[in-house]
Amino acid sequence: MKNNTLRLLSALLVCLFLLAAFAACEKDGKTSDDGKKTPESVTAVETPSKTDVEVVDIAGQLKLDMQSETKKQEVTVKTYVDGDTTHFFVPEDVMETGVLKARYLGVNTPESTGRIEKWGKQASNFTKEKLMGASSIIVESDDDKWNVDSTGSRCLVWVWYQPKGEQDYRNLNVELLQNGLAIASNSANNRYGETCVAAINAAKDACIRVYSTDVDPLFYEGDIQEVTIKALRTTPDEYKDITVSFEAIIVREYSNTLYVEEYDEDDGIYYGFTVYYGFSADPDCLAFMKLGNRVRFVGSVQYYEAGGTYQVSGLKYNPRKPDESCALVEEGLSTDYVLTDPAEFKSGSKSVVITLKNEAGESIEVPETYPLAQLLLNTSVKMTDLKVTGVYTTTNDASSSKGAMTLTCKAPDGTLVDVRTVVLYDDAGNLVTESAYKDKTIDVQGIVDFFSGSYQIKVFTVNDITVKD
Repeated sequence: MKNNTLRLLSALLVCLFLLAAFAACEKDGKTSDDGKKTPESVTAVETPSKTDVEVVDIAGQLKLDMQSETKKQEVTVKTYVDGDTTHFFVPEDVMETGVLKARYLGVNTPESTGRIEKWGKQASNFTKEKLMGASSIIVESDDDKWNVDSTGSRCLVWVWYQPKGEQDYRNLNVELLQNGLAIASNSANNRYGETCVAAINAAKDACIRVYSTDVDPLFYEGDIQEVTIKALRTTPDEYKDITVSFEAIIVREYSNTLYVEEYDEDDGIYYGFTVYYGFSADPDCLAFMKLGNRVRFVGSVQYYEAGGTYQVSGLKYNPRKPDESCALVEEGLSTDYVLTDPAEFKSGSKSVVITLKNEAGESIEVPETYPLAQLLLNTSVKMTDLKVTGVYTTTNDASSSKGAMTLTCKAPDGTLVDVRTVVLYDDAGNLVTESAYKDKTIDVQGIVDFFSGSYQIKVFTVNDITVKD
């Protein structure tokens, strides 16, 4: 009871602090260009946030000491993840994998890869812009060793970059804080604590971004929640019956359903989801729902009872309201199926970092371990050299699946994988039967499906299966 009371008091204090900070900004007339609070009904496109506020350059006052006891390593970027996470190439004597997954010390930028938050994309773009424009990048530990964060998978570091044409390095962590693109994250209790606190205060004094009520031009502030497929896959219950928007590539279409996916840089895997467009979708909307297109989807997250999985349905299309409408983003992208190890698929697990809300309403990152197949649900995969040891064919005359097959396959290492087909026809229009695959070795590509309590691969055309002998 005592702990609950303390948590409640802490949450109230956080809320009061934020309200006071925002009230001060509004009082100073810094919530928008004309000094007025922006109405919630105004979209981000109509009212961009200020970029001309002069902020004290705290980062410029901090110097990199190459003679200190901390660990330091010059690096190059492998992957831009978000505002406070970047993957760097490093020598193997630093990290055996040759990659250091850096989590920036002292900062917590709004989310842009799990759930999407206001100013998250701005922070991500800021970090990428600074590092892309650098002639050199150095990561530094907080003491004499490389330390990992609470997830156990990322190193806590200071990131220094040398702008092209300049001699001095700048601390990117501090720059994020002073520009109002991050909130404190144990900022005072580290090597550069005083500087971090000064940077936070500078951003608060200027009432910019996370310390303002300005409109973020890259964030939609209406009723639609911006998410990623990773968030829909790992925490679907949070979005049930909620209208969401997300971007993804279409990799398969079957029976009024789109299978869409997006690569997650931090986890190194594709996350997939299904989008049901039904029979009443707008023809202009369907015109860009094609394989290889990246589409912005807007629809409602629904639990599909018959399949026991979630899907997005009720697609919204209204080109006169682009913030609330499905839209084409990019055409002609690759839809290659990812080669997947059968043993890893059947029994492997993967630890990923998911974003949740704590009792104070703040976003926190939590490591969670999932069966790999669960994370790959509705994602396109490929497996090779599978021996078909058994075939079951649906024979129920009343079933629309009459003629569909389930192939029991054995991988070279002995792992058993089920491949389930829809009713297949060859190029001449003839029904494909079990004799085409029984006792044959095949390569298969399809979508990860959950059926009768197990994960398997679902194929949709005869071309998804290649017979090798």
